[in-house]
Amino acid sequence: MEEELKCPVCGSLFREPIILPCSHNVCLPCARTIAVQTPESEQHLPALLHPRGPAPPAAAAAAPGPGAAAGSAACLDSECAAGGGGGDHADKLSLHSETDSGYGSYTPSLKSPNGVRVLPLVPAPPGAAAAPRGPASSSLTCPQCHRSASLDQRGLRGFQRNRLLEAIVQRYQQGRAAAAAAKCQLCDRSPPEPAAVLCEQCEVLYCSACQLRCHPARGPFAKHRLAPPPGHPGAPGGGGDGGGGGGGKGAGGGRKLPTCAEHDLENYSMYCVSCRSPVCYQCLEEGKHGKHDVKALGAMWKQHKAQLSQALNGVSDKAKEAKEFLVQLKNLLQQIQENGLDYEACLVAQCDALVDALTRQKAKLLTKVTKEREHKLKVVWDQINHCTLKLRQSTGLMEYCLEVIKENDPSGFLQISDALIKRVQVSQEQWVKGALEPKVSAEFDLTLDSEPLLQSIHQLDFIQMKCRVPPVPLLQLEKCCTRNNSVTLAWRMPPLSHNPVEGYILELDDGDGGQFREVYVGKETLCTIDGLHFNSTYNARVKAFNSSGVGPYSKTVILQTSDVAWFTFDPSSAHRDIVLSNDNQTATCNSYDDRVVLGTAAFSKGVHYWELHVDRYDNHPDPAFGIARINVVKDMMLGKDDKAWAMYVDNNRSWFMHCNSHTNRTEGGVSKGATVGVLLDLNKHNLTFYINGQQQGPPAFENIEGVFMPALSLNRNVQVTLHTGLEVPQCVKQPKVPNN
Repeated sequence: MEEELKCPVCGSLFREPIILPCSHNVCLPCARTIAVQTPESEQHLPALLHPRGPAPPAAAAAAPGPGAAAGSAACLDSECAAGGGGGDHADKLSLHSETDSGYGSYTPSLKSPNGVRVLPLVPAPPGAAAAPRGPASSSLTCPQCHRSASLDQRGLRGFQRNRLLEAIVQRYQQGRAAAAAAKCQLCDRSPPEPAAVLCEQCEVLYCSACQLRCHPARGPFAKHRLAPPPGHPGAPGGGGDGGGGGGGKGAGGGRKLPTCAEHDLENYSMYCVSCRSPVCYQCLEEGKHGKHDVKALGAMWKQHKAQLSQALNGVSDKAKEAKEFLVQLKNLLQQIQENGLDYEACLVAQCDALVDALTRQKAKLLTKVTKEREHKLKVVWDQINHCTLKLRQSTGLMEYCLEVIKENDPSGFLQISDALIKRVQVSQEQWVKGALEPKVSAEFDLTLDSEPLLQSIHQLDFIQMKCRVPPVPLLQLEKCCTRNNSVTLAWRMPPLSHNPVEGYILELDDGDGGQFREVYVGKETLCTIDGLHFNSTYNARVKAFNSSGVGPYSKTVILQTSDVAWFTFDPSSAHRDIVLSNDNQTATCNSYDDRVVLGTAAFSKGVHYWELHVDRYDNHPDPAFGIARINVVKDMMLGKDDKAWAMYVDNNRSWFMHCNSHTNRTEGGVSKGATVGVLLDLNKHNLTFYINGQQQGPPAFENIEGVFMPALSLNRNVQVTLHTGLEVPQCVKQPKVPNN
């Protein structure tokens, strides 16, 4: 609390605190220091300070001294100097911000102990003392929020005195003095230790050590009552209660009731809500506060106390949260310390493992070097022994031949000369090329490639700064659904997931329990897959990825497409002469030529059945019904190209047509109100037509494979309506084979 009781200018406890209009407090002596007087005729001030800069009287500025300072303070208190009695300055108290006051920007050279800048006195230049003085205006800048307040004719006495703060400071000083005086009475140390307890029976102050040693809680001392020392916040009458001890005045005793600042003999009895200040009844009678909202002082006191208590509850909750947060931070410190030791031990173990592995590899490499050395030595020694033996033999033969040459017996020489010549030649041939060259080199052909390992060691570092792979995505089953032959899947990342996600990979099987395949890669968390098989069960899963890699798969969700196909005519792919209505379920044409329109569904497996009702049939046209590829030609009759399989029919008979080939003429046509049924069995790979529920001829086409779309060609004389979502007629419906 001590920081709340210190003046922002001098840094000491408040002395005679006054309340500025911005609700901040400052000592009255400090207010005299930072208040500024500016005579309007003063022209020698710096330009930066001219609007509201300091301007003491010339005499005081030329010869500053104690008397001058006192005169300046008195002048600020009562505005007795020039301009103090001006009617323009009476009862005017205004606030200015730094941007509009002309006073917020200054460069003072003095500074208070608490870091608040104080404006210095600016001496007048020579010859300026005799300059005439005009009326002066005074202002005061708050040292905390830097707002400027203009002083009225009462000067600093116009600011209310904070009596409550003054009383709290007084109690705080008394409590601190009492606490400082409470020393242990049995300590041998100098100075004695502060007292921790007071024995009310012994009337002796003990520090913690002396209490344990001289006043143990056992024996005759067990019944003694130990209380906090005087001045302690928990002590009766201490600084925390406000009662005070010694010569201090009680809170409700001899304290003088505050009197009105305007009327010294009147006590405050009311509170002006408009001016936010207490007033007396005489202030109300004089009319200054007559039209203001005035309430009883006691009622407003209780109301504001309740508001402050309510606000304190919120602060108390925040303080409680802050304490819990501090406990959490301290626990975090302990965890950091423990985890740091664990990581250090883990690092040492990992490095030791690397050193051990390197030591083992070193032993293996040394074994290889030793084997290579022993091999080379063995080869060289073998070569030395062999060469030594041959050299001994050659040397002996040479000496023998020399002795033979010395003999003078020609016949005896000739008897052995041929044999000796052959022996010498054989001996010479033994020294073939390479025989006198070493079989091994002194160099070792072993080069240790340690550069990659050294580079890896130099790059050995923690990977904690690198992001990890994303966690498992969570499928949002409430948003996953199927419609017709399309499925929609939605997913999200788990909460509190801090690993970044760059995208997702959605995988779907083939609807038959086959292999998964990627159907979507992107950043969205909602995806719809169209063009699936009807009456099929699909398994779907998703995983996330980032720069570190691909995360694990989510759980697999099972989705069942519709048993039957619901579709309409497709306006986006229809010929421009086709006219669609009834939510794209009814089709006609603007042209007398045949034009093609396709359905919105595509089939590649399963059995599908739909019907077309003839709403209008004029002048015996030849509409064609069937299936087609998506790239069928749309400006001629269906079936004339190789992309369509159709039955065209008039009012008497029908034909099947593909690649402009007409086959299977069958009696029986259509008229207004007729119904044409189309049965596409992709399990048996055939196409069959019906008119009014009866099969029209044999199966029209067989061995058809691929992806097909419902198709129709007609001219302006025909209008048909499409009916989908129909069950396969019972006469051709096959029993479903159960899946194993």
